[in-house]
Amino acid sequence: QQTEIQRYLAVKFPSSKPRSISRLIASMRRFYRYALRERLLSEDPTLQIESPKLPRSLPKSLNEQEVDDLLNAPDINQPIGLRDRAMLELLYASGLRVSELVTVKVNEVSTQDGVVRVTGKGSKTRLVPMGEQAADWIDRYLKYARPDILQKRLCDAMFVTNRADMMTRQAFWHLIKRYALIAGINKHMSPHVLRHAFATHLLNHGADLRVVQMLLGHSDISTTQIYTHVARERLKQLHSVHHPRG
Repeated sequence: QQTEIQRYLAVKFPSSKPRSISRLIASMRRFYRYALRERLLSEDPTLQIESPKLPRSLPKSLNEQEVDDLLNAPDINQPIGLRDRAMLELLYASGLRVSELVTVKVNEVSTQDGVVRVTGKGSKTRLVPMGEQAADWIDRYLKYARPDILQKRLCDAMFVTNRADMMTRQAFWHLIKRYALIAGINKHMSPHVLRHAFATHLLNHGADLRVVQMLLGHSDISTTQIYTHVARERLKQLHSVHHPRG
């Protein structure tokens, strides 16, 4: 049966993309698992069939001008806008995951030292530098906006909502999409895009891959290497625009 399935896929879908073939195989596996549970079959012929390897898609990113436009989108004359500016600045300056950003506590951020202590995947803790600009915006938020939002209520989260609670990942996702619209950025936006921009811009400016790996909190450098492709594409674009034989 295994050979028959492979022949069926080859004949029926000769020019299908790897992703389509993977979906077909996944559907077949579900069917055969069901047949085994119902005792309609005694073995699963799809167990020995390997799904085609899928190419890793390049992470979506923003160029440096788009990042500036996004960071300038919040109305910093309002407490919530100042909070949002501080969040966006920290996200871009540090490359944090969204889950790390929304759960960071006040006592985990040192604007004087310019670092944030982050608990990432696998409960691993790392110190991440944030730079002077992000530190300055966080200081402004702590002085002028956070007390106004909390209204004497208590919360140990750095970035708080009007309910004096920690912001959720979903709320920040909606927030960043709204600011992208205000900034006129016509790209599919998610909080992860700023993390991608952080890594890509570091590499574009000559950062070592191992350093970027540590800053992102990747346990495996192969995860970080995907950003080198993005940086390489950017270098190709610059070459084609500026080189006389580009």
